[in-house]
Amino acid sequence: MSLDAVLARIDSDMPQAMDRLMELLRIPSISTDPAYAKPCQEAADWLVADLQSLGARAEKRLTSGHPMVVGHIDGPEGKDTPHLLFYGHYDVQPVDPLDLWHTDPFQPELQDTPKGQVIRGRGSSDDKGQLMTFVEACRAYKAVTGTLPCRITFFFEGEEESGSPSLVPFMEENAAELKADLALICDTSMVAPGVPSIASQLRGMVKEEFTIHGPRIDLHSGHYGGPALNPLREISRLIASFHDDTGRVAVEGFYEGVHEVPDDLLRQWENSGFDEDEYLTSVGFTEPHGEDGYSTLVQQWARPTLEVNGLWGGYQGVGTKTVIPAEAHCKVTCRLVGDMDPDALRRKLRKHVEDRLTPDARVEWNDDLDGSPAAVMNIARPEFEAARQALSDEWNREAVFVGMGGSIPIAGFFKEILGLDSMLIGFANEDDAIHSPNEKYNVESFQKGVRSWARVLDELTG
Repeated sequence: MSLDAVLARIDSDMPQAMDRLMELLRIPSISTDPAYAKPCQEAADWLVADLQSLGARAEKRLTSGHPMVVGHIDGPEGKDTPHLLFYGHYDVQPVDPLDLWHTDPFQPELQDTPKGQVIRGRGSSDDKGQLMTFVEACRAYKAVTGTLPCRITFFFEGEEESGSPSLVPFMEENAAELKADLALICDTSMVAPGVPSIASQLRGMVKEEFTIHGPRIDLHSGHYGGPALNPLREISRLIASFHDDTGRVAVEGFYEGVHEVPDDLLRQWENSGFDEDEYLTSVGFTEPHGEDGYSTLVQQWARPTLEVNGLWGGYQGVGTKTVIPAEAHCKVTCRLVGDMDPDALRRKLRKHVEDRLTPDARVEWNDDLDGSPAAVMNIARPEFEAARQALSDEWNREAVFVGMGGSIPIAGFFKEILGLDSMLIGFANEDDAIHSPNEKYNVESFQKGVRSWARVLDELTG
């Protein structure tokens, strides 16, 4: 089989591929809002029909929430080829605030911009556009050769943007069917425009929320100001104790399980094309404000964090109310790296707070929040270098192994439940405004993403 023929087919079929993507983008599959349950079903049905058009044995599988889509295509007969599992999600984030959108979020448009043509619409980058890059690569392979280069299982989720409540139970119940040799995930971005990237590590997460209780009721600040314990002041003091003056987290034992970046990987990161100035100035910063002694990139990809995400209490209305509130509230998340243990870290954080409480202050914790460890990819597997070469050939630029500041729990679930290593390759850009108004996906990302997956499949099965 000539790879050139498959790539030529991708290019000639690109208008039809764009039409298919636009059709999928028009389905408002917002998973977190029950009002959009029917569109989520419609998106699953659309994907089942599309996979069946490729000859897949595809089904919509019902769950307690939104459905999963599972499809299987056998590889060529008589050839010893790997079994690949490809994962993506068809659900999208809510579009609020709608008044900040310049177009209808579910009427996708092609737009010309100074940086090239883009597909504008909710889900274009996260994750429908990315998902379809792989499907279209498979479509071209099937059209040219009559088969796929290996056995492939497609696994599409409909709850990724709403916490994936049905994911783990579904994977556990269907583990035998979903097991493969390697999982492929296309829900990531490139480190810089035009720089193909393979994620080598993902940060984990611990979520916490606590309330500081003080007086039995809200107090008049004239009658009790001075002798009263003020929960807002108490919670502010506790939050201030989370970090020292160098930006280092001051919770005892916080850095257990954290490792320094190997020199060879650090050199790749330094030559990845990451623009620190653009990264900072694009959000209004003049300098980094994290942990001293580490570059912006290392802070983002390879160092743990403790961030205050929400803080509230007392009177929030118009004007003034002279009150000492009875309670104050705080939301915190920690990003984890290396071998950090989410459960152990939660205990350390709680001990840090409880050991510093002022007499008459009481802390109440939210016990319904979850946590997940960091994921480190096994880039020593030969498939990773093969994929890196394939991406380099397509983009005419050396592909790099990168870290990721965010968390993608599915990679950990694949390892824990299915025993699968994951390879994360995505073609989004940092300015795609995922989860925000006016989300977009570069047309170049879509077309070269399809071509990239065709090359990766060729390398992995050649």
